[in-house]
Amino acid sequence: MVLDDLLAIWRSGGIAGVGTVVRTFRSAPRPPGASMFVAPDGTVSGSVSGGCVEGAVYELAVEVVRTGVPRLERYGVTDDDAFAVGLTCGGILDVFVQPVSRATFPQLEAVADDIANHRPVTIATVITHPDPLWLGRRMVIRPESSEGSLGSLRADEAVIDDARGLLAAARTEVLTYGPDGQRRGVGMEVFVASHAPRPRMLVFGAIDFAAAVAQQGSFLGYRVTVCDARPIFATKARFPTADEVVVDWPHRYLARQIEAGAIDGRTVICVLTHDPKFDVPLLQVALQQPDIAYVGAMGSRRTHDDRMNRLREAGLAESELTRLSSPIGLDLGARTPEETAVSIAAEIIAKCWGGGGRPLTETRGRIHREHDSGSGEDGGEGGSDSELSDSLTHY
Repeated sequence: MVLDDLLAIWRSGGIAGVGTVVRTFRSAPRPPGASMFVAPDGTVSGSVSGGCVEGAVYELAVEVVRTGVPRLERYGVTDDDAFAVGLTCGGILDVFVQPVSRATFPQLEAVADDIANHRPVTIATVITHPDPLWLGRRMVIRPESSEGSLGSLRADEAVIDDARGLLAAARTEVLTYGPDGQRRGVGMEVFVASHAPRPRMLVFGAIDFAAAVAQQGSFLGYRVTVCDARPIFATKARFPTADEVVVDWPHRYLARQIEAGAIDGRTVICVLTHDPKFDVPLLQVALQQPDIAYVGAMGSRRTHDDRMNRLREAGLAESELTRLSSPIGLDLGARTPEETAVSIAAEIIAKCWGGGGRPLTETRGRIHREHDSGSGEDGGEGGSDSELSDSLTHY
């Protein structure tokens, strides 16, 4: 992990040059929050563009460590030479590069601990300001507390308020203020990187397909729970990639998680039992929660039809039933548990990002879609503590 490598340098008293994508336009290859750093020995960890501009960012990171002065640079496709320092995909990205050490970021270890323990935290960093002394100043902001200062009480109060709103929505953005934090002003830009707990994947049914789905979920960055009422099947040994394995009746477990506030709009649910005594009460609970991102259920066409009839008899409305993805997964021709897990993961990705599931050769326009609640071309979704990737998103 990028953060683990950076922490090792921080703990040793070294200084790393860290470059972070803070804003993107068009088809940039990495989202806001993607980071790379240059260690004191010259080694590199992470990525800001998948290879397009890493060389330029490397040189800038070395310079920033030498001078101690943070820099904001824009990289994009060049007209004269598409293979010069630019993005051949046609995208544009802004990268903020700064030195990171115990002196410049004393809260780093505490932030890493928050992320590791699934506690929400956001980091607000000044990336543009008329006074160069403000550049790189940061605040660590949590739901009930904050540390650090950007330079004035007025600026701190404005950013804390806005950053907590972004943290609640798990969003990462650049916010614009006047030089002293005036809300209607311009001159200061603050990169707010939110880290909410990892999104959850709940897999119900401790079958062989569940093991493959759990592995896919972990690969995508979900915090995976496998739940089954049968203790002989629901064991950690059978699901080594799951974060937790729970022995309980599925509908009771889900109801308790909802009551505890542990289910949110990023949660995905995969029902793989295809047994009515488990499926129907579980889906009754799941489909009545409109904020759940995805609910899918495994089974044949006949099983699906029978399940839908049972759910109607149980009182579910048609508007609730339309939220069910059944039979689960995209039509990839999958047969094995591993192939089926890929088809389920593909459907989840398409559902969450608005993809159509068609080959890209049959589509036109932008490849990367904005999230339904996105903020336009220069914004960016973010926020999970893994960003569903190995990005470092808090600088």
